[in-house]
Amino acid sequence: MKSRAHVFVSGRVQGVFFRSEIAYEARKHRVNGWARNLPDGRVEAVFEGESGSVEKLIEFCKRGPPGAEVTTVNFTMEPFSGEFREFEIAY
Repeated sequence: MKSRAHVFVSGRVQGVFFRSEIAYEARKHRVNGWARNLPDGRVEAVFEGESGSVEKLIEFCKRGPPGAEVTTVNFTMEPFSGEFREFEIAY
C-alpha cells in the first residue's frame, strides 16, 4: 500500500547534514518527495512510497544523523498523490 507523510523535525537539525541523510535513506528505501530547511530552524519533508518504507523514513527522522539532536517529530499522513519521480533536497 502506498502512503504519504508530511513531516516537521525540530531540534538541532540544520547544519548536521540532516537533509542529505534523509535523501540517502529515501533513495535507499525507494521513497520519493523532498526535504528542506525552514527559517525557524526546523526541517520539513514530504515522503511518498510504500507504507513500510515511509514509516522507516519517519523513524529515521526521530534520531537523525550523527550530530543531530532531534527534540520533536510531527507528521501527518496525507493521501498518496504520486506526484514525485525522485527524492530531492529543496532550497
